[in-house]
Amino acid sequence: MPEARVTPAVRELLRDAAARLAEAGVEAPSLDAELLLARALGLRRDRLLIDPPAELGSEERERFAGLLERRIEREPVAYILGERHFRWITLAVDRRVLIPRPETELLVEVALALPAGGRVVDVGTGSGAVALALKSERPDLEVWGTDASPGALAVARVNACRLALDVRFVEADLLEGLGGPLDAVLANLPYVAEGTALEPEISRYEPAQALFAGADGLEVIRRLVAAAGEREIPYLALEIGPGQAAAVAGLARGAGFGRVEAHRDLAGHERVVVARR
Repeated sequence: MPEARVTPAVRELLRDAAARLAEAGVEAPSLDAELLLARALGLRRDRLLIDPPAELGSEERERFAGLLERRIEREPVAYILGERHFRWITLAVDRRVLIPRPETELLVEVALALPAGGRVVDVGTGSGAVALALKSERPDLEVWGTDASPGALAVARVNACRLALDVRFVEADLLEGLGGPLDAVLANLPYVAEGTALEPEISRYEPAQALFAGADGLEVIRRLVAAAGEREIPYLALEIGPGQAAAVAGLARGAGFGRVEAHRDLAGHERVVVARR
């Protein structure tokens, strides 16, 4: 990448914005300031740093000030920008869906080894991140996504259309109403215990119904594992929270899955439990 040559006007604006964001408790104030200013100017972040404008007009400054105030209130950058990168795709996101996290990419990675031509459903699809990323990398698979939230499904369908990916999304409570045989079920379901303290970006803005799942965080996962067991689905992969691997593995074995293993994310946390018959 060419050497950055930020102009004095941009440098001062970014410095002041980063200071305000840091004071508000934002984790990456300089990066966020750059992303928001780039959006206000209609540029990509790399273009802002490589070829910035010499001066900013009043409309651009006003636009940036509005974006900055939203971030100071701890609204996530992904919601402010209206998009989030996930593996090799870019997804539209808003407050109807959880923001896709890097650790969730592991759920896609483990599914890449599925046999050719299988029928796969992403349960609790939200923005469609897992289903769409998998379809983009494994076009031979028949991929479905289910969610109980009509709003989330609307976002997922927009993403499928934008990305021109053939994933079918249906409104359903877990697997209910989804007929025919399934070769694999993937799910990033709510797994946070009720009452858990979360960062303001999460607690104030992200949908609670996609986060919390009873006293131990396993209420919804427990239901899905039981349903997958009853339907004798051969492959089940579940994203989990810290310290939940043993409990979820036990649920899977109790539902008839003979081979169960936990996969660690890049931070070394047990993040995905895979169960096979």
